[in-house]
Amino acid sequence: MPYFAYKARDARGELVRGVLESADSGAVATQLFNTGLTPVDISETTRPAGGEGGWLSRLAEQPVRSIDVQLFSRQMYTLLKAGVPIMRGLSGLQESAINKTFARVIKDIRDALESGRELSAAMRRHPAVFNAFYVSMVRVGEMTGRLEEVFLRLHDHLEFEREMKARVKSAMRYPMFVVIAMAVAIAVINIWVIPAFSQVFAAFKAELPIMTRMLIAASNFTVSYWPYLLAGIAGALLAFRGWVGTANGRYRWDRIKLRLPIAGTIIQKGALARFARSFSLSSRSGVPVVQALSVVANTVDNAYIAARVEQMRDGVERGESILRTAVTAGVFTPIVLQMVAVGEETGELDELMNEIAAMYEREVDYELKTLSARIEPILIIGLGILVLILALGVFLPIWDLAQVATKSS
Repeated sequence: MPYFAYKARDARGELVRGVLESADSGAVATQLFNTGLTPVDISETTRPAGGEGGWLSRLAEQPVRSIDVQLFSRQMYTLLKAGVPIMRGLSGLQESAINKTFARVIKDIRDALESGRELSAAMRRHPAVFNAFYVSMVRVGEMTGRLEEVFLRLHDHLEFEREMKARVKSAMRYPMFVVIAMAVAIAVINIWVIPAFSQVFAAFKAELPIMTRMLIAASNFTVSYWPYLLAGIAGALLAFRGWVGTANGRYRWDRIKLRLPIAGTIIQKGALARFARSFSLSSRSGVPVVQALSVVANTVDNAYIAARVEQMRDGVERGESILRTAVTAGVFTPIVLQMVAVGEETGELDELMNEIAAMYEREVDYELKTLSARIEPILIIGLGILVLILALGVFLPIWDLAQVATKSS
């Protein structure tokens, strides 16, 4: 439907501006009258609600963070549990929101609700703020009448996601610092150190070892063609991002990530923890298994595992058991498959999925705590190889030249 920019007067005569989505200008006028506003001007526009301002103002907008959505979920649970009408609750959240961008999103949700839309449909208009899983769970809450419970579980789910990302960042901070320091050291050696030594070696006109000649050649290439090297690296990064942006590229890269040493295990366990937690949440909220698997596939944050979850959904649609489809997927450990079998037999799959999620979360927590300790030997070996190359390429010729000078004297 088209968007209409409107100007209207409220009961106190104050001018109100906004943008609404409706079938025509008459429907917009009717909606404004129903909300106590007298329309002054209504004109069609291509800009959706919340898009006021030019591109420069949108560029300077504060993005909506996951913590904003998490707090919103907790506040909605508290308000709905206390019996506060949803429109009044959203009005209060809009006024108290610290993030102005999120306040505009809440305002747009209120406008959509006033026009007769459902809450899930209003949230679907903002995919950058509310992902497909969030919207689907809100939709389930509307259908089952357990919206406040769904918001509480969404808060817990977002808390888990945020904690996992924070742990990964904390664990990768030290290795990334060491890698960056090594890269800077290699650049400094290539651009400044080796050229100075090469002038000394050239003055003696002596035959240099193969390692020294390789280092000098690499240094000369870096000094002469560094703009092209930087352009090549930037082009490769852009090409990689473009490839990962495609469906096939994302699928292949996510599959490769699962096979990486050390990191692959953490990525797989983290994705399966999200799967188990989301599936448990969906089941407890009364979502049918087929629909739950469709919703959960959006939460694993890995295209390869998501495709396997969708494969499970197709198998369940054909009448196969969850256990058989999970075995065919080939991404679950035997312990998990055993717990799925017990849960399916006893009818307590949601409880056991919750335990699976907790188990994976504990394993991920342990893996992240020991990540630095496991990466440290690799970094030490890399640093040792770098020092060895420099020793053989730079200091060995100096030692040979010193011996020649001693013998000649």
